Amino acid sequence: MLARLGFLGPLRERLALLEAAGSVYDLDEAADLYGGGVVEALEERVAGLLGTEAAAFFPTGTMAQQVALRCWAGLSGSPVVALHGLSHPEVHERNAFSRVGGLRPVRVTSEPRMPTAAEVRDFDEPFGALMLELPLRDAGFVLPTWEELTEVVDAAREREAVVHFDGARLWECTTHFGRPLEEIAALADSVYVSFYKSLDGFGGAALAGPATLAEEAKAWRHRYGGNVFQQFPTALSALIGLERELPRLPEYVTHARVVAAALREGLEAGGLPWSRVHPEVPHTHDFQVWLPYDAGVVAEAAIRAAEETGTVLFANHWDPKGPGLSSTEVYVRAAALEWTADDVRAAASDFARRLTADEAVRT
Repeated sequence: MLARLGFLGPLRERLALLEAAGSVYDLDEAADLYGGGVVEALEERVAGLLGTEAAAFFPTGTMAQQVALRCWAGLSGSPVVALHGLSHPEVHERNAFSRVGGLRPVRVTSEPRMPTAAEVRDFDEPFGALMLELPLRDAGFVLPTWEELTEVVDAAREREAVVHFDGARLWECTTHFGRPLEEIAALADSVYVSFYKSLDGFGGAALAGPATLAEEAKAWRHRYGGNVFQQFPTALSALIGLERELPRLPEYVTHARVVAAALREGLEAGGLPWSRVHPEVPHTHDFQVWLPYDAGVVAEAAIRAAEETGTVLFANHWDPKGPGLSSTEVYVRAAALEWTADDVRAAASDFARRLTADEAVRT
């Protein structure tokens, strides 16, 4: 399988992750209670990696970001949050910012790219905070250049706005930016990071920033019901992810570029009339593939190819993007390192021939 995500494994495999717990934390210590112990150790580790004064653990990223921006709204006096129309709170959180957090999101742009400095500087409404999702997942896991990012941040500062990074996948951005994590995080006033999206943990998130923000965030964490009695399995899995997966992410990003190029070449060799790998050179170790077929048609071909060849090229679902057009996400992790460029090209070419043959039969 090219793109198997660890958290989709069977329970026995997931539980086996904790066999390494003793290598990241003293298991003779008392278990955590309401955010102490190993949870505090994880918070300190995250703050150290991101170069911030402090960090606060949260059970979910949705809660972490609502709390962060609610805190900033109280300090700035403005509940208005400028963000991208494709950002996670706008697409995947059932309007939580406005329905639960008392915030008012405004869309700087909805184009499938990061906002520009001009769009932020010239936006026609005042806002107290600018939220930037790095990378922007629903646009294809895209990132700006380092220069573009710093210009956007500067534009927000000119408007005296707070800058918050939705860094669910920030861990994997260092290769593209050519900067260490602490330098990237230093651009923002606060940063949220996930422990399962890149690090293969059981779940959880952290909000990193000034100590005063972390302290207030923990108060709101309690109010939101996020001060869970014990979180040691999740916290330990996060520490293991930081130890095991974080150092490997640059290797995954590098191989994703090999996989993306081979996919493009294989699909073309297989006779597809049109296909697109986006971004053409992936910014992280995740990217999109677009094909000119209905989602159901492509999904059926992907399943049949896997059953007949024993090779799973596209393991994720296909999303309809319009009549006769669909896309899927490709995730390059440890399993994908076993695939050479020739392996990917051959599997992609075979898949393309199946699709075109099916089309010939239908017509």
